[in-house]
Amino acid sequence: MKIEKLKKIIKDLREEEAKSLLLYILYRVNLLKETKYSENEFIDDLRRIYTMIFDVNEQSERNKEGTFRNVHILFGASPAGSLKVALKDMGVTKGENIISFWDVFSIGPVWRLHEEAGKELRFEWIRKNINNEYDEFHEYKQRFQKTMNEILTIPEGVPVTIWTAENSHEQTGLRFVLHLLKDRNHDIFVINTTKVYRKLFNHRKVKYTVLHSGEIPPEKLQLIYEHSKNKPPLSQHERDDLEKEWCTLAENREELRLWGNGKIHSVSVDYYDPYIIIMAKKLHHEMVAQEFMKSARLIGQVLGHLDQYVGDEFLEYRLRKLIEKGIFEVKGNLKAMRFYSVRLVNF
Repeated sequence: MKIEKLKKIIKDLREEEAKSLLLYILYRVNLLKETKYSENEFIDDLRRIYTMIFDVNEQSERNKEGTFRNVHILFGASPAGSLKVALKDMGVTKGENIISFWDVFSIGPVWRLHEEAGKELRFEWIRKNINNEYDEFHEYKQRFQKTMNEILTIPEGVPVTIWTAENSHEQTGLRFVLHLLKDRNHDIFVINTTKVYRKLFNHRKVKYTVLHSGEIPPEKLQLIYEHSKNKPPLSQHERDDLEKEWCTLAENREELRLWGNGKIHSVSVDYYDPYIIIMAKKLHHEMVAQEFMKSARLIGQVLGHLDQYVGDEFLEYRLRKLIEKGIFEVKGNLKAMRFYSVRLVNF
């Protein structure tokens, strides 16, 4: 029975994969409350998720066989899941291999990340600074190495499609992957989801800027893929330029990167600290004087106003640093943002 197969697939899911599916669902619940996204669209998306769970298992079995004619590389769990659904709807999952870095490359060191010393430096930064509420750090390291190995063992001659939006996370990932594939015999195609989304879906009355590829639902990702099919691969000159940009990034020790004017800019890790304080002051004005605010509320407020993709975990790390400096008082347990509240000391 299908239900028995479903139980087995769910049981075999890694915790990170299960949480990704949950996030996918809750994101759409939020869309129901805050946008014109309809209940019928929500039900359709739930059906897609149901299909995707079986597709993830089938994809895993195909990858074990190592027989594929095209490789897709993405950055983040959410866009990988959406692409699996899109390919399934297109009826082209056979021979399509999906590889995804479950990481945020806009934050943390990328100094010589293509070498063991660089990887260990990044792992240690993540371990020390990003809250590990669910004890996922060991799995994160394993998954990172596994993804690198999958990229390095792509069979010669297989075309590679790299999906990236206009943010420092995916653009850094693009340059990193191109360096890993340096001197390899692959046609490499790049799909800029921000640009294609703008071209296909932004109209005079409705304009939306895609911050990262994970924001794009499967049905639109499918149209983006179909639109991009006839685009030529990167020229050797284009590859060389992007690989050189990686070499520059890989010699920089800054721990935060932003995207602007078509370039990645490395900045100080405390770049957003003043903005966190400004947003805290605004929230204090809306509340009873000297009242503690939930840290998740403050972080959500900051995240909602940023035009960069850095993730809530990074902002929570910076909030803890501001607590250490005595700028915020804290009430609760710092193990995770949902467990504590803060208020400015000199508000």
